[in-house]
Amino acid sequence: MKKRFLKPAAIFISGFAVCFTILFMLGNSSTELKNAVSTPTEEFPQSYKIVSPKFPPSLKFAGEGVPLENFEVFERIEREILVNTYWHSATVLTLKRANRWFPLIESILRKNRIPEDFKYIAAIESGLANVVSPAKATGFWQLLSEPAKKYGLEVNNEVDERYDVEMATEAACKYLHEAYNKFGNWTLAAASYNMGMTGVARQLERQKTNNYYNLVLGEETSRYIARAVAMKVIMLNPKNYGYQIEDENLYAPLKWNEVELSDQKVNLADYAFSQGANYKILKYYNPWLRDDMLINKSGKTYKIKLPVKGSINMIE
Repeated sequence: MKKRFLKPAAIFISGFAVCFTILFMLGNSSTELKNAVSTPTEEFPQSYKIVSPKFPPSLKFAGEGVPLENFEVFERIEREILVNTYWHSATVLTLKRANRWFPLIESILRKNRIPEDFKYIAAIESGLANVVSPAKATGFWQLLSEPAKKYGLEVNNEVDERYDVEMATEAACKYLHEAYNKFGNWTLAAASYNMGMTGVARQLERQKTNNYYNLVLGEETSRYIARAVAMKVIMLNPKNYGYQIEDENLYAPLKWNEVELSDQKVNLADYAFSQGANYKILKYYNPWLRDDMLINKSGKTYKIKLPVKGSINMIE
């Protein structure tokens, strides 16, 4: 079979034609793209800008001053304000959830004489959701199993009280009191919530300081207080940072009554129906119930939350 080859001149002319066609198409596409970008539309208004958010002239965390005159501290906090300002989805969800959970958390902090600013620690730890970290830290306050037990929580396959916002906040308060008594400083107590009291004490001794902001720390703990301060700044004045969320779009606080349960070998689906609810509602209001059965060999009395009648829009 005879092979056919194009002559050099034909190759040149064909290649030129192809290149010309491609350039012509790209030219048209570029013009259309330019027009689309430069012409304001409802989806992409010209007024939309990426800006450096305003920085407050002074800041405090838990009543303790933040040394903004230290340029490294200023830039560290500004970084977190920038990150959380433009991390839209996460910050919107935290703002919505805060309307539901902050009043409850604040009341427990007040009762335990913990500064209210520690609610922002819960916000940065979990986004105010019952999440589980790769290290198995769990719940709003991201408690590990052994510390949770130390501070009075039950943790096993049936019951994990780290998932209960009230009980977990109480446990966190116990830890924070212990840390404050050790360091005499709420900022260091907060830092120790991230790296542990032993870790903070070791670094204070090693670096010969008693000031968190003078410590050289790993990135996570170095950014930790800055994240909490940044969330405080944004959540106190969300509209200043572009978050215009109407009140009706915030998540409403939950209303519940508590009933006592001390029975053994309880089928939770059956129990829910006996209380005029269903299994989904029972688990939503009591996420610390980790199985579909409560064996309760010790006969312990548990407080079960059930929604106030007519307070929710769930299928019953």
